[in-house]
Amino acid sequence: MATQNTLAGEKTFLGHPRGLYMLFFAEMWERFSYYGMRALLVLYLTKHWLFSDGEASMVYGAYTALVYITPVIGGYLADRYLGQRKAVLYGAILLTIGHFLMGFEGDGGQNTPALNAFWLALAFIIVGSGFLKANISVMVGQLYPRTDVRRDGAYTIFYMGINLGAFLGSLACGYLGEVYGWKYGFGAAGVGMLLGLVVFVLGKPLLQGRGESSNPALLRERKLGLPFEWLLYLLGIAIVVVCWWMVQNQAVVGWALGITGVALLAYVVITAVVKLEAHARDRIFAAMVLMIGSVLFWALFEQAGSSLNLYTDRYVDRNMLGWDVPASMFQSINALYIILLAPVFAGLWTWLGRRGLEPSAPAKFGLAMMQLGAGFLVLVAGAAAVATGSLTPVLFIFLIYLLHTTGELCLSPVGLSAMNRLAPSHMASLIMGCWFFASATGNFVAGLIAAATGSEAASGEGAAQQVVLDVYTQIGWIAIAVGVGFLVVSPLIRKLMHLDTLRDDVPAPVARQD
Repeated sequence: MATQNTLAGEKTFLGHPRGLYMLFFAEMWERFSYYGMRALLVLYLTKHWLFSDGEASMVYGAYTALVYITPVIGGYLADRYLGQRKAVLYGAILLTIGHFLMGFEGDGGQNTPALNAFWLALAFIIVGSGFLKANISVMVGQLYPRTDVRRDGAYTIFYMGINLGAFLGSLACGYLGEVYGWKYGFGAAGVGMLLGLVVFVLGKPLLQGRGESSNPALLRERKLGLPFEWLLYLLGIAIVVVCWWMVQNQAVVGWALGITGVALLAYVVITAVVKLEAHARDRIFAAMVLMIGSVLFWALFEQAGSSLNLYTDRYVDRNMLGWDVPASMFQSINALYIILLAPVFAGLWTWLGRRGLEPSAPAKFGLAMMQLGAGFLVLVAGAAAVATGSLTPVLFIFLIYLLHTTGELCLSPVGLSAMNRLAPSHMASLIMGCWFFASATGNFVAGLIAAATGSEAASGEGAAQQVVLDVYTQIGWIAIAVGVGFLVVSPLIRKLMHLDTLRDDVPAPVARQD
């Protein structure tokens, strides 16, 4: 039976290792910067750089897709060479550079040298996220044995840190960017990322040696005249250059996702079939089914930062208590709901689990899809309830975010925990990277869907709004249908997970390394 303190000498706070709270605060500030920038991005693209809705949506989709695909590379390099701690540290440095580069806005429009600085800033953020995102999530799992009953609760607490940062970042950066100037909003995001870097560096002792390289001697070996570790960092800079080009050529991102997805799928399947015993192989297959489901979820959920953000700016009555609230600030609603509801869901899963009633991970995915679809249909109903051409009441923006948030809480922290639990320890970061690759695919598809809502070809504002609502109606019903399908097949997927034969394989803490 899993215990509450399975490692000798483990120091805890509120029942969890203290390192969890350090990772909580480091990730909180990283998410402050990322979501603060995300809240402004599509508005910045359409209002400052003067991209069309369709072009802005494709840039947004390509950027967010690359943010989620690069963790495959970062996860592999951490597993094989760097270790998770050094990968996270390097990623945080790249992210800090990228967010501060976003402050160079120039005069706007398409014909300005400052646009190149913008593309470079996006590239630094993309690669920095690749080194940080999957690996910091893996480090949370490294603090616990695989069968520890605290794991889902730990990931839910960690998820609260993500969303506390997202909430504060969307409010602060959104307000500063739309009211005082874009550079102030993006500058605030840069300060947030710098604080995250400081927290991670100062909190290193709380990790008790977790996340270090499995082969530190190799990192010190000199190759091509430099320590091998530094060659890995130079590889990161080379990837920045590649992403700088790719984010400007969004069609290439789609092809890269397809080719990389096939290669990654083949590698994982071959590894599972050839190198893993039967139960471990089945767990990998179960994880892959969950990843496929997450693609559709994120494709629809990520309308929040693109088409839904533009819809809120143009077609929603945002006047609250006499103040027209900037559209970007509504991006904080999802994060606020998670902060309020995450403890409720964590307690609910624990309460149900003790009584043998907790839904399985695939069943939770089905529930997530159904709530996601219901959110879109609620917004469509709210728009239909007012006169044609009238602004949609702001209440329905709060409602769509509420349903999308409860769906997210049934899928995202559950998915993070499932990936870490189902993967063998030597494939932990790779499988977590695959989870984020699935999110990358979903984000790129989100850009395609958002581009389909573009209103340039519509005649009149009412017709333009109707284009968006028609798309939302279609994807709402599709999500509900897929959710029902997941509920039907969930017993089969749960059987593949073989939860009854999981064994703990957390190694003892290793000596600290500089």
